Amino acid sequence: MEKTANSRTREITGCLRGWRVRRLTSRRFRSAAVHLAAAAVLSAMTLPDLLGQSSGQQSGTVDLYQATLEELMNIKVTSVSKKEQPFAKTGAAVFVITQEDIHDSGATNIPDVLRMAPGVDVAQVDANHWAISIRGFNAVYANKVLVLIDGRSVYSSSFSGVFWDQQDMPLEDIDRIEVIRGPGGTVWGANAVNGVINIITKDSRKTHGGLISAGGGTQTAADSLVQYGGAAGSNGSYRAFGRYFDVNNNAATPGGAPAADGWHGSHGGFRTDWDLTQRDTLSVQGDLMRTAGGENVYAIFPNIPLATNLNEPITNTTGDLMARWEHTLAGGSQTSLQIYSDYVHRFGDEGVDQYSRTTGVEFQHHLSIGTRHDVVWGLNYRMDDTSLVGTTAYSYQFEPNHRLDNLASTFLQDQIAITKSFAITLGSKFEHNAYTGFEYEPSAQAVWTPSVRQTVWASASRAIRQPAMFETDAKFNIGLYPLDGDEFGIATLSGDPHPQDETLLDFETGYRNQIGKRLSVDLTGFLSYYRNVETFEPQDLFFSADSALPHLVIPEVFAFNAHGRDYGAEIFVKWDASSRLRISSGYSFLNMLTIPDASATGSTVFQPSADSPRHQFQVRGHLRLRRNLDWNASAAWTSPLAGAAGYYVPSYTRVDSRLGWRVGESLEFSVVGQNLASPRHLEFADALGINQTLVVRSVFAKTEWRF
Repeated sequence: MEKTANSRTREITGCLRGWRVRRLTSRRFRSAAVHLAAAAVLSAMTLPDLLGQSSGQQSGTVDLYQATLEELMNIKVTSVSKKEQPFAKTGAAVFVITQEDIHDSGATNIPDVLRMAPGVDVAQVDANHWAISIRGFNAVYANKVLVLIDGRSVYSSSFSGVFWDQQDMPLEDIDRIEVIRGPGGTVWGANAVNGVINIITKDSRKTHGGLISAGGGTQTAADSLVQYGGAAGSNGSYRAFGRYFDVNNNAATPGGAPAADGWHGSHGGFRTDWDLTQRDTLSVQGDLMRTAGGENVYAIFPNIPLATNLNEPITNTTGDLMARWEHTLAGGSQTSLQIYSDYVHRFGDEGVDQYSRTTGVEFQHHLSIGTRHDVVWGLNYRMDDTSLVGTTAYSYQFEPNHRLDNLASTFLQDQIAITKSFAITLGSKFEHNAYTGFEYEPSAQAVWTPSVRQTVWASASRAIRQPAMFETDAKFNIGLYPLDGDEFGIATLSGDPHPQDETLLDFETGYRNQIGKRLSVDLTGFLSYYRNVETFEPQDLFFSADSALPHLVIPEVFAFNAHGRDYGAEIFVKWDASSRLRISSGYSFLNMLTIPDASATGSTVFQPSADSPRHQFQVRGHLRLRRNLDWNASAAWTSPLAGAAGYYVPSYTRVDSRLGWRVGESLEFSVVGQNLASPRHLEFADALGINQTLVVRSVFAKTEWRF
C-alpha cells in the first residue's frame, strides 16, 4: 500500500526526490518437479500389507485411516446449510479436514492445518501474522472469508478480517474443519463472500481421560498441553485444558537482519455437554488466552520527520463464553439457541490499542414440511462494542475512536425434492447493519445424483462484505517524501464515512465421483463478479501547519470504485493405493482481475489480484510402515506473486514430513520436519505496514501420553 501511494504522489507533484523504492531480495527456490517426482515414487512403493488399528486413541474417537472412501465421502457436514448433510451430496465446493488429517500433518497451528484445503491460500507473513483467503483477495487482514469456531464468528469488527494469532486451540480437540470455497451468505450472512471456514470441536464425551503432550524444536521452542475429561454426573461430561507455546524469532527479514517476531502464550479452556432430557441437550464452553510477541513495522514520525522500520511489542488478551441449547420437538423438528460473548484487548499491533466486545444470540429451526420440503430458518442478533486508539506518534488515529454497532438478520432456506435423485435449494439472508443498512443475500442450488457414487451440482448466489470501523474512521500515514530544502510531504489515508458494501455475484458447478472403492474425484468450476471493490482515491494536496513541522499533505481516502471478475477451477483426488497407503492431491487455478470503474479517477485497488497466486498444487501421502509406525509427507507448490504494489514473491515449494511411533495403547512419539525444500523462503509481502520475514526450515519433536 505504501509503495502504491508513493508511485501516485511522485507522478502528481513532480518535485519529489531522494526516494528509493525498497526491493525485496530473495533467492529462487529449487524446482517443484523434484519433490513431485519423490511423491510419485512414494505412491509406487509396495510393502507387505500390515494390518492393525492405531492405538492410543482417546475414548470415543475413530481412526479415519481405517475408514473406506465411501465412508469418508458420507461424513456429515453442517456448514453448507446449517443442517447435517452427507458431504458427497452437498451443492457446494466443500472440503473436510478430519482429526486424522490434522494429527498426521504434524501442524502446530490452525493456519498450517488449512494448507491442506485446495483453493485456500495460506501465506505466512511473519511468526505471528498470516494472510489467508479463498479464491483471491488475500491480505494480512483478508476480509472476504468468514471464520467460525463451532458456529461462532471470530472475525474482528474493527476490519472484518481475522487475527489468526488469536485463534488458538488444542488441535487434538478439533473434530473436523469444514471449508466452503465460495459464498455462504444465505445462511451465514455478511463477510461469507469467498468462503467459510468452520472449525468444529469435539463433544466432551469423546475426550474422556487424560492427555499430556510436550514438544519443542528449532522454530517452535515449546508446545505443551495438559488436559483431562470425564463424566459429570449421570447425564453430563466435561473437559478442561491448559496450553503453553513459545515460537522463536529466528527467522530473518529479506535483507538478512534478525527478526523480532517471536511470540509466546498461554491458553486455558473448558467444555461441558449435558443430556438434560431425552429431547434436550446443552453445551457450554469457554476460553481465556494471553499472548505476547513482536513485529517489525514501517513507521512514520511526522514531527521529526523520520520514516523507519521499528520493532514493536504486541500483547493480546482474549476470552469467550458460549452456550448452545438444542431441542427436538414432538414432530421430529429441531430447534437450537446459541448465546455467546467474546472479549479482546489487543495492544501494540501497528501502534493501536484495541478493545472489543461482541455479544450474539442465534436461533434456528429445522423442520420437514410434507415429503418434499426440508426447511431451515433462523434469527440472529449481534452487538459489537469496539474502541480503537492510536497510542504512539506514528500509529493510526480514529475519529471517533469508539463504535457500538448492531446487526440483525433472518434467513430461510428450503431444500425441495423434485425426484429421488434431483433436488433444488432456494433461500436468502436478510440483514440490517450499521454501515450500509438493509442487505439481502439469496442463493439457489441444484443437486443431481444419477447414481449412489456420483453427484452433479450447480449454484448461483449473491453475497456482501460489510464495511468496518477501519474503513470509516481511520486516518494514518503511509509515506514520507523529501521535498526541496527542508520541506517534506506526508501521504495519508483516511476512512470514508459513507461506505458501500462490496458485492459478489457467483456461479458455480461441480462434479463428484467415487470411482470404485479406492479412488474419488471432486471437481469445481466457478465464475464470480465483484462490485464496489475497495479502492484508494486521491484527493487535493494541501499544506498543513497543525503539527510541530509544517508539511505538504498528500491525501487519499478509502472508496469503493472498482469492480472485478474471477474464474477458475479446483480439483481434488483421493486414492487408496493399498490397505496401508493413502494418497491425495489437489490443484487450484485462479484467474483474477480487479480494475477501477470507468468513472473513477486515480483509483488504486486495495487488494490487487497480484496478491493471490494463479496456481497452487499439492500432494500428500500417508504410509503405514508397521502397525505402530506411520509416515506422512506432503509437497505443495505455489506460483509467484508478481508486481503486488511493487513487491515480488517468487514461487516456492513447501515440503513437510512426519514420522509417528506409537508405544502400546497410550504413548506416541513423533518428529516433524517443515519447509524442508529450502533453508528459507518468502510467502507474502504486501502486508499493510508489517514487514515480512522469511519462513525457515524447522524440525519439531513431540511426545503424547493419554491415560
